[in-house]
Amino acid sequence: MLGLDCLEIEFVKGVYLNEAQAKAIAGIAKNNSVRISVHAPYYLNFNAHEPAKLHASQGILLKAARIAALCSAKNVVFHPGFYLGDSPEKAGAMVLETLAVVSQKLQEESIDITLRPESSGKPSQFGDLDELFALSLSLTNVAPCIDFAHLHARSGKNNSYDEFRGLLNSLRKNLGEDALSNMHIHVSGIEYSKSGERKHLPLRSSDFKYEDLLRALKDYNISGSVICESPNREEDALLLKESYQKI
Repeated sequence: MLGLDCLEIEFVKGVYLNEAQAKAIAGIAKNNSVRISVHAPYYLNFNAHEPAKLHASQGILLKAARIAALCSAKNVVFHPGFYLGDSPEKAGAMVLETLAVVSQKLQEESIDITLRPESSGKPSQFGDLDELFALSLSLTNVAPCIDFAHLHARSGKNNSYDEFRGLLNSLRKNLGEDALSNMHIHVSGIEYSKSGERKHLPLRSSDFKYEDLLRALKDYNISGSVICESPNREEDALLLKESYQKI
């Protein structure tokens, strides 16, 4: 056993677990005191211009959330979509409208899942912090997944202790103190250009200052889950855990 405390199930190309498999995972997670979360398939777009694609995105996220609940997961991370030439305001209105259908359906089915739109790594993608805050304030079972590497790649900034403190202050100011005690975080090294994210990298092969981030998380007494999305997933997850414990 690696000794990790949380794991994220990656539904990259589709929701591949059935109900029996999901329930088995829940049992294993409970027996090993591991917190489970789920990442929905990457091809969702809640700002798609075609109604069929919007409907498909809603159905896929619902399916991921239903299976996630059977796995004992409490959080489902997803990429909200792309601007596709729309203004941020127009895209935000569409994402909210289409996501609200999923949010309401989960409540009707009494599924205790928090939908976690992820901060995006490219300016062409919907998902800066203000947009995630707006969704979270509008829908009761929605809260952000803060991918700090994405925020760094998107802006070329957000990569120092003071900047990480600023991001956490913004989260607290917009969503309240409770948001800091129930965070869902993604961390990795990242390669980027002026257009934003290019690919994830091992932590030590990138310029991402993960130790500064860990210090900020400790100083703000953050609680929740930190998921490593490095290509060297297990090695870097242990690096993060061991580095945090040393701090």
